[in-house]
Amino acid sequence: MALSRQRKEEVLNQYKEWLSRSQAVFLFEYTGATMKDMDLIRAKVRESGGEFHVVKNTLAKLAFEANGLSVPEGYLEGSTAVGLAFEDIPATAKALRDAMKDVGVLKVKGGYMGTEMVDASRFETLASLPPLPILRAQLLGVLQAPAGKLVRTVAEPARQLAAVFQAYSEQAAPAA
Repeated sequence: MALSRQRKEEVLNQYKEWLSRSQAVFLFEYTGATMKDMDLIRAKVRESGGEFHVVKNTLAKLAFEANGLSVPEGYLEGSTAVGLAFEDIPATAKALRDAMKDVGVLKVKGGYMGTEMVDASRFETLASLPPLPILRAQLLGVLQAPAGKLVRTVAEPARQLAAVFQAYSEQAAPAA
């Protein structure tokens, strides 16, 4: 169905707004997907703080260019859908990968994380990362480990001296 010029402008502005808000954009081919499949994918991605939309290639190309991103040849050909990560990139990538496995009709074309290109293998790497709260906890553990070792190392001589005094006081104490 052909879009009027005014409607094209509205759609283009929507695409630009999505791209400016998102931390990462993943492009997919969705040939053979049913509406039920697409609704399932949208629901999974929405749970992760992202969105999933079918886009018009020519308008998407204009939106990418307006946001300073050049799209490689072949990325915006055929049926194209975009996965947008607004909050947590790995969680959105994981939701998209899980949807790809469940539905079986999505194929990763590529995408962007910020202004950096993402190919299918990088997408898979992002999808295999743990969610952001778990990454933060792991990083905190890594940062706290040296401090904990330092505290134990500094306290060890005093603990050993206290143990010597304790043993000596128990030996020297008269039996009651």
